[in-house]
Amino acid sequence: MPDHWIDLWEQPWSKRLLLFFLLFGLIFALDPSGTDLARVVLPLTGFGTGEDAGFGPRVLLAAVLAAVLAVNLVLILKLPLKIQILVVWAELLGVFLGFFYSFDLSFPFIAVRLPILILTGAFTTIYVSMISIAFACVLAMAGALARLSKNGPAFGIATFYISFFRGTPLLLQVYVIYAGLPQLGIILDAVPSGIIALSLCYGAYMAEIFRAGIEGVPKGQAEAATALGLKKGLIMRKVVLPQAMKLIVPPTGNQFIAMLKDSGVQELMFLARTQGRSEFKHFEMLITAAVIYWIISFCFELIQARIEAYYGKGDVR
Repeated sequence: MPDHWIDLWEQPWSKRLLLFFLLFGLIFALDPSGTDLARVVLPLTGFGTGEDAGFGPRVLLAAVLAAVLAVNLVLILKLPLKIQILVVWAELLGVFLGFFYSFDLSFPFIAVRLPILILTGAFTTIYVSMISIAFACVLAMAGALARLSKNGPAFGIATFYISFFRGTPLLLQVYVIYAGLPQLGIILDAVPSGIIALSLCYGAYMAEIFRAGIEGVPKGQAEAATALGLKKGLIMRKVVLPQAMKLIVPPTGNQFIAMLKDSGVQELMFLARTQGRSEFKHFEMLITAAVIYWIISFCFELIQARIEAYYGKGDVR
């Protein structure tokens, strides 16, 4: 690329102009001329509404929106980093609230049924997920250690378990446990069946996370501990695992958040569908369930960030 083109690209105005044209192309392709915003803005320009004004309003509205968004982004970038993040979050939250408000939702209907979704659906989802993730961690550690061992039966059992539960759908596993075990005389309620299925399924996925974390610790650490006369079990507990946790914690937190959504299908989402069925207000309940999911996930994301920061500082025992 010639030097004068490079110098031109380094100019702030050229990047802003490119941003404007990219936003303009995106907005123009989405065609906002039939939206409520167009019905407010276009009459001020003399074009009339988007439905009867033709091609001109689409171009004008795309240009106006692109200019507003480009200026907004440029102004945000002049703020301190933390303020930038807060402003972006606030703006995006406002966009989503406006998007949901445009659906003409029945907020009194949501308010009446919100306690049921929280106290029954969300509470069940959380405690099922927490019990399941605890059992899944135990299974994952056992599976990872068996995968890393030189014991043939242990390696075979672990690889078969991981392969089967990673290779079959969770819904099928729930069905087999809930409806299949009674054929053997073992009858379980829905919640225990869900906990077992989630534990087995996510334990298989997390076993590979644990194995990768353990193998991510340099072998020299274990060799040095062996040279000091430490036994294998003590080396794993005191030397390898504390360092492996830095690699294990982040993906394990992601697995827990995914488990929250899988465990809630039969609880929170089921309640959302049934509560909205009586008055044909399914959308109100589904959006409410989505917001509850998001709040729960966001809270656990904050907890995960704290845990990651703790292990990232190397403050492990």
